[in-house]
Amino acid sequence: MTTVEHLDVLIVGAGISGIGAGRYLKTELPGKSFAILEARGASGGTWDLFRYPGIRSDSDLHTFGYEFKPWRDEQSIADAPRILSYLRETITENGLDAHLRFHHRVLAVSWSTERARWTVEVERADTGERITLTCGWIFSASGYYRYDEGFTPDFAGREEFGGLVVHPQHWPADLDHRGKRVVVIGSGATAVTIVPAMAGDAAHVTMLQRTPTYIMPVGRKDPIANALKRYLGPERGYAWTRRKNIAQQKAIWSFCQRYPKAARKVIRWVNTRQLPAGFPVDEHFNPPYDPWDQRLCAVPDGDLFKAIRRGQASVVTDRIARFTATGVLLESGKHLDADIVVTATGLNVQAFGGVPVTVDDRPVALPDTVSYKGMMLSGVPNFAYAIGYTNSSWTLKIGLLCEHFCRLLKHMEAQGYDICRPEVADPDMPTRPFLDFGAGYIQRVVDQLPRQGSRMPWLTSMDYQSDVKLLRADDVTDRELHFERVSVLTQGDSL
Repeated sequence: MTTVEHLDVLIVGAGISGIGAGRYLKTELPGKSFAILEARGASGGTWDLFRYPGIRSDSDLHTFGYEFKPWRDEQSIADAPRILSYLRETITENGLDAHLRFHHRVLAVSWSTERARWTVEVERADTGERITLTCGWIFSASGYYRYDEGFTPDFAGREEFGGLVVHPQHWPADLDHRGKRVVVIGSGATAVTIVPAMAGDAAHVTMLQRTPTYIMPVGRKDPIANALKRYLGPERGYAWTRRKNIAQQKAIWSFCQRYPKAARKVIRWVNTRQLPAGFPVDEHFNPPYDPWDQRLCAVPDGDLFKAIRRGQASVVTDRIARFTATGVLLESGKHLDADIVVTATGLNVQAFGGVPVTVDDRPVALPDTVSYKGMMLSGVPNFAYAIGYTNSSWTLKIGLLCEHFCRLLKHMEAQGYDICRPEVADPDMPTRPFLDFGAGYIQRVVDQLPRQGSRMPWLTSMDYQSDVKLLRADDVTDRELHFERVSVLTQGDSL
């Protein structure tokens, strides 16, 4: 006879979303028991995992940070160590250390309506031991990509290359690039971070891209934010800066969506002023898609453009024919000599950590589910997840989701409900992909993800003001959200 630990809520993942969820639970529902399971041996998620040169946010920390914890650092676009320190301060200040369980990898979760609870199979990565937990709710804060491997295409001839091939997700701690010729494959946020960070010490760094990306310089420090904090104090100054930056993000995105041709011209004008005279801007910085069809890359203080102006870095737009013993041969016939090749080619998207989900002995096929309010799945009871914005700061949405989640749990407790299950009233409601986003890492797996509907509450909103109304102001109840009361076993079930 084995006694199984039961928790009210099980949070999966100790990154920025899981830490936030833990804080909201601790503050809003202090009577609820919960744990935060983390497969790795440290908190911080992305900001602890990635160690490549220059790693930083591409959103300002006044909106990427939590609403409840002011960002006090003078850097608005901050590097990973500063972000990690901020996250770990949040853990300590809110007493979350006791709730964290490291090296706990969730293997499978199964729901029983009869018992109104989840059974969670967990592996202790440090010991190999397997344990079972039960919980009333699961809050998946595991992000959207695989932590154990990044995406690298199959390159012909890679085995012939005599140098080192590195993916940013698995950066060697002892990699020395001083005086080396480096080719960085990619043009997204990771590539535009790595290139200027390596350029100062490398012999030369080449950013090799198949397709250009929209890239804009932003100030690493926000003088208005720092002035507001100085004159109004850290809390009020942070709050006003947050409002300013939310409005600014919305205005830029809306302008790009409504006037893409004008936005393209503005971005090109800025790029031209940042680059050397005569630089082929249209060849290397003029994407075939409109601004914000994919995420716009920010470069702090224009560091990428500075590296290009100094001759420390260059951009090549071409396709790879094959690797050679000494570098990369392009389809144009040009050869790029390299000692190190960095494959900044993206992530492998994985919904909910790839954990198999079963409801009443039936496996859940994610493509058959529809996202409810961007935080639950049709037909899956007592299961919430955290997915942030793709067109502004991730954490803006996470905060609203956590608030709504706590309000929902309070409502269920007040009414004596045990089960909460979203169900689509109209089975013929049109659906579309969960994320309407053109990035390659999303498109590769879009058919494996949940869907979203054609109307609220089944739309996955990417607009902060709309979500403030939906998740903060509106009632948690809805005619397509069904509640039940059942008689369940008490805590400490025996199996």
